[in-house]
Amino acid sequence: MTDASVTDDLRREITELLDLVGIRAERGLITRMLETSLLLGVENTERLNLKIASSALREMHEAFRLFQPFHGVPKVTVFGSARTGHDDPLYVHARDVAAALAEDGWMVVTGAGPGIMQAAAEGAGSKMSLGVSIRLPFEEAANTIITESEQVVAMKYFFTRKLMLIKESQGFICLPGGFGTMDEMFELLTLQQTGKAEPMPIVLLDEPGGGFWTGLKTYVDEQLVPAGVISPGDMDRVLITDSVTEAAASVTGFWRNYDSLRWVGDRLVLRLVHEPTDAEIESLNERFSGMCSHGRIERIEALGAERTDGDVVDLPRLAMYLEQRSVGSLFALIRAINELPSAG
Repeated sequence: MTDASVTDDLRREITELLDLVGIRAERGLITRMLETSLLLGVENTERLNLKIASSALREMHEAFRLFQPFHGVPKVTVFGSARTGHDDPLYVHARDVAAALAEDGWMVVTGAGPGIMQAAAEGAGSKMSLGVSIRLPFEEAANTIITESEQVVAMKYFFTRKLMLIKESQGFICLPGGFGTMDEMFELLTLQQTGKAEPMPIVLLDEPGGGFWTGLKTYVDEQLVPAGVISPGDMDRVLITDSVTEAAASVTGFWRNYDSLRWVGDRLVLRLVHEPTDAEIESLNERFSGMCSHGRIERIEALGAERTDGDVVDLPRLAMYLEQRSVGSLFALIRAINELPSAG
């Protein structure tokens, strides 16, 4: 039996099943997931692979349920070491930056563990905290601030946990940590560098006078850039600071005028909060025309695909044909958009 014939048979049965349970929305995607799950069995996939696929899907379902009630609430993820003590200046910094953002209406997402994660949850408070923990044989359980609110989900796999720590947030603050923290930080940079994730503010926050992140920047400048393995401006999208105030302002300020982006065909559409003037658009073209593969940055109305999806159609828009290798420069363009006089 070929995959195609199996899929055709399964689709008919799945359609009846969806009708039976009353599923009406997104039937195509749900059908695809069910087909794939059944094909794993038809193809005699080995048990270990089935366990990985089953656990990953179940964990993502649980995480989606955790985040769903807070859809539309801005979120910032705070990364950092589980080993940081309560009397460490970094603990205080994590607590204070989370408190500042929570006061401004942001929910704080953490890995739900001790150290920096507990400090951030403590600063935000239980109602403004969400936790995505990892089950490990030798680490402490989720901190009490998170568990008492029941706004936490536990993961078996790091890759599903990392997905949920990144997927729902509109900003990221990384404090010094070990392999896990560095892995999370480099994942953020990789997603931004490759354009696999929309531009987001990333802050590397250190203790007052600390050199943890400046040491990383030195390594990047002296080793990675000369080796040609990254571009010279790849770290420009990151703010390195030891100031809580500056860190919080970098996250909230990123969304001061910029709202979102969307690709419509080969055209990049930037949605703004405030309508730019003709002179401001001309200034943006003078500074960033090199980012365009052809044409100019121009004001447009919502495009057909956006109107069909009801995708923030009332917001003012700028559109451009982006040179793909200029994706890293989007941060500079967004920063300029946020600094326009029309933004207030």
